[in-house]
Amino acid sequence: MLWSLITGASSGIGLAYAKEMASRGYNLVIVSNEEQAIQERGKELADTYKVEVVALYRDLAIPGAARELYDTCRERGIEVEVLINNAGMFFFEEMVETREQVVEKMLYLHVQTPTMLCRLFAKDMKARRHGYILNMSSMSAWIPYPGIGEYASTKAYLKAFSRALRSELADYGVSVTVLCPGAVATNLYNLKDNLKTLAIHLGIMMRPEKLVRKGVNAMFRKKYLLMPGLLNKVFMPLVVILPHGFVRWAMRKSKLLTKKN
Repeated sequence: MLWSLITGASSGIGLAYAKEMASRGYNLVIVSNEEQAIQERGKELADTYKVEVVALYRDLAIPGAARELYDTCRERGIEVEVLINNAGMFFFEEMVETREQVVEKMLYLHVQTPTMLCRLFAKDMKARRHGYILNMSSMSAWIPYPGIGEYASTKAYLKAFSRALRSELADYGVSVTVLCPGAVATNLYNLKDNLKTLAIHLGIMMRPEKLVRKGVNAMFRKKYLLMPGLLNKVFMPLVVILPHGFVRWAMRKSKLLTKKN
């Protein structure tokens, strides 16, 4: 039996991953901190794709979350063939104005928990000499700009960590892929539906289903990194070389960040 574990799977990109993997015949362990939603999604996925689905309500932003999730899979006799670290969060705010609990939550979701999940499940994959890991980074891993400093930095960590882990596991049949998308049309950015539709048509945003399909294909082809979207590839070199003084000036002028006295 082939199993795929997907974190943050009650909506958005995570749910799209669950549907994609189920459509390829994988049984699912889906995890979310939204109790009712994850149970409902689990039933829908099982009914639609005729696969076994274990829907788990878990807070992955607390100490020991990765170990508890790993132990749950072991107790149920589930061997995870594909691990997809997707759970995450986003906020746009100056670091010193962000609540301490929010800062800590992002560090757990983007750094601590995915690192430990990789460590625990990759060890089993290494012993079996087969497995796949897909970590969700971001195009912002190259652009740690004001307002997204923690988000971009944690995504940069995931990118670097994935590369190192990939090298360590390469001789044991285990592949690690990191996906670095730009903006995706989910509720993460709290945009109205008409603005998301416009952004998709302009090529600024990508639909989650399209992103996920590309990401899963890259994973099974054992690619290291994928940054999908022609617009991202075109503008990335320009964005990277922007002087940070100019970036700070532009963001202040736009009032996206409130100047503190």
